[in-house]
Amino acid sequence: MSGRVEIEIPARADYVSLVRLVVAAAAELESGLDPPRVDDLRVAVSEATTNAIQAHIRSGCTHPVKVCCQCADQAVSVTVSDCGPGFDVEALPEMPPPDSPARLGRESGMGISIIRALSDSVDIRSGPSGTELHLVLGQRQPADT
Repeated sequence: MSGRVEIEIPARADYVSLVRLVVAAAAELESGLDPPRVDDLRVAVSEATTNAIQAHIRSGCTHPVKVCCQCADQAVSVTVSDCGPGFDVEALPEMPPPDSPARLGRESGMGISIIRALSDSVDIRSGPSGTELHLVLGQRQPADT
């Protein structure tokens, strides 16, 4: 099975839960992902959508944030697009390990790291006319023992 869902939302934080709900429902109905992977998808999509909304707010952009979810057998691909000012993807700081005391002092700026940790692949294209973040989650295979 495969399915595609597209949604456009205003740049308001109260729409993040709607995007999370729509993408998770599509994944549950169409992808065959296990529930823990759908949970990972919820978190990754929430982070990506929040970042896009914040970019719109900072730039004063009135266009909608766009989210496209493509489901296939055992995988989900999501693209979140904004019209914000963009950023230098190469200049993103490296996050300290999760068990590092330095990590406790971080109030924000961990969204991309979280998305990368939860997703199987992440591609970010950013420029002065906006950012497009594409993530893919598939079924994780159990580790060999």
